Amino acid sequence: MPIPGRARHTEDRVPAFDEMNEAGRIRPAYAGIARYLDGAGGAALEAKRREAEILFRRIGVTFAVYNQGGDPERLIPFDVIPRIIAADEWQGLRRGLEQRVRALNAFLADIYGPRKILKEGLVPAELVLKNEGYRDVMEGFTPPGGVYTVISGIDLVRTGPEEFFVLEDNCRVPSGVSYMLENREAMMRLLPQLCSAHRIAPVSHYPEELLDTLKSLAPPACRGEPTVVVLTPGPFNSAYYEHSFLADEMGVELVEGADLFVRDDTVFMRTTAGPRRVDVIYRRVDDEFLDPRAFRPDSMLGVPGLIAAYRAGRVTLANAPGAGVADDKAVYPFVPDMIRFYLSEEPILKNVPTYMCERDDERAYVLEHMHELVVKLARGSGGYGMLVGPHSTQEQRDDFAALIRERPGDYIAQPTLALSTVPTLCETGMAPRHVDLRPFILFGRDQVRMVPGGLTRVALREGSLVVNSSQGGGTKDTWVLEQDPPPMTQSMGGMTQSMGSGMTQSLGGMTQSLGKLGGGTND
Repeated sequence: MPIPGRARHTEDRVPAFDEMNEAGRIRPAYAGIARYLDGAGGAALEAKRREAEILFRRIGVTFAVYNQGGDPERLIPFDVIPRIIAADEWQGLRRGLEQRVRALNAFLADIYGPRKILKEGLVPAELVLKNEGYRDVMEGFTPPGGVYTVISGIDLVRTGPEEFFVLEDNCRVPSGVSYMLENREAMMRLLPQLCSAHRIAPVSHYPEELLDTLKSLAPPACRGEPTVVVLTPGPFNSAYYEHSFLADEMGVELVEGADLFVRDDTVFMRTTAGPRRVDVIYRRVDDEFLDPRAFRPDSMLGVPGLIAAYRAGRVTLANAPGAGVADDKAVYPFVPDMIRFYLSEEPILKNVPTYMCERDDERAYVLEHMHELVVKLARGSGGYGMLVGPHSTQEQRDDFAALIRERPGDYIAQPTLALSTVPTLCETGMAPRHVDLRPFILFGRDQVRMVPGGLTRVALREGSLVVNSSQGGGTKDTWVLEQDPPPMTQSMGGMTQSMGSGMTQSLGGMTQSLGKLGGGTND
């Protein structure tokens, strides 16, 4: 029997929620998209898809996958059919996202300070203090402005008209925002008339918001206008395009570790005009490589003495070292309790029910029901270290069962939610595909900022529930509408094969092929 309060799954699974169609009719936010698809034709859409690929390759929107050779020329597939979010839906999400980020930041301030939540027993002390992401160097230290999670990416999934779940918190070095911005730019170039026919909330001001947020957290020792830099591991990093893109958009220097040095607990940047003091570092280097004196002594990517300068209050690091404790998948189940404890509020956004394999009763249930659960490595990312039970073989389940028995604290499990679908242009025509959403939240000294929407990731493979680009996923532009378009006058059933021979399904039947699938896997 499932543990009381846990979700039911597999045998009770319902068809995936179709974000475009509800009860046989076009949902109001999608009315303009439906009209466009009804008249565009498959050949026209395919031509736009090819145009998008050429555009993205020309401007260099690429990423690398390390276990596939780190090919720097690989493109993230872009789908030209946007994902739509109504204005009222976004306002609800925005409130929930701000609440969650504030609670996560309060949690980090607490565990590196008085540890009240650990003393109260709401979060197991061992789970935090022995966590791989915990950094002793942060104990007793408060970052400028008291902000640890300056940039967060919170992964959301949708299962119904008003049902959103947080699937994962990303508090270390969340990536993907450059693709959100480039997707919007591409849509405005490729389909300007469609864009102009909708009142779409803008996202292009994100770099400005990011820079203002970083400057607001300049250290106490800063005098005058803060100097901000983006610290990158270098061009072989999978997200290097994003590092260079954001530095360029903000008008700041992109630096590697060798470009910086520390003297008298002050960070300087080497320039042709001589050393220049640095006040704020947006670091895209993992904790353990930041400073060979504080972390890994063999690191060639960091800056010797950087942590000492940070603790001396002479430079700001965004995000703070040690913030990764807050996005550990084994800590994730306790976030609702954090919200209640620190904010005295009820959570606005729901968690996915989660089984902790370190607990004997929950581990026994997971081992017995692996065929219907998603099992995740607690500190995994990118879709790696994960088993999608409904799509797994007995051999794969046996292998994961052995891993769980050997190191139960390293694994959690969750039911496979019926992830929502949106119409997507595939090789065989238009078809429903599962999606998630990663909004980006900026936490400054005085306010929390976020641009409307975020990065929609889509599982392009038929039947796939994994949206990660490293696992074959793609992206879509996410439109938050400031006003719904005029309503459709016909039902979904009237919109059929007028889209061309490549469009093998009517819009009204798009969800039928996924009627027995669940969703909810995204690392």
